[in-house]
Amino acid sequence: MNKDRIARIIIYPFRILYERIWPVKYAKKIGVNLKIQETFIYGKVNWGTEPWIIKLGDNVHITNNVTFVTHDGGTLLFRKLQPDLEITKPIIVGNDVYIGTNAIILPGVTIGNKVIIGAGAVVAKNIPDNSVVVGNPARIIKTADEYFEKIKKESLKLGHLKGKEKDLALKKYFGYKNNL
Repeated sequence: MNKDRIARIIIYPFRILYERIWPVKYAKKIGVNLKIQETFIYGKVNWGTEPWIIKLGDNVHITNNVTFVTHDGGTLLFRKLQPDLEITKPIIVGNDVYIGTNAIILPGVTIGNKVIIGAGAVVAKNIPDNSVVVGNPARIIKTADEYFEKIKKESLKLGHLKGKEKDLALKKYFGYKNNL
């Protein structure tokens, strides 16, 4: 076993722990262009093989299992015909963006400001400002302003609470009783 492989085996558990405990700092460390205090990560994110060409704006929320793909792997099939074939493109995410669980952002996409990307969406094209997108491929279903008006009416008015206080309020609201 060579020294590089041994080092990777030893370092790997620490990298995984660092990524889990400090996901935003980890993203910054691997090269993602972001402001630590303006990025919020909830779970595991796959930053792809070129994280340094991903740029995140302010107030970006990324949920579990989001994947950023910065290159077209299909080029591998044709490198025997053209060895220098490479398609790699940056991903740019604007300000005030929420990316739902299991969303996939493909190469070269620019996501505008005030955008909500639904869970499982596959974003293959640029998304304009003030949009809510869902599906595969992702499509606009309403403006972010329309979404805001809808959720204001449906709000439980508990969003200002944090941690255990929020849990207790939600349990009370939904009538949860611990049966243990």
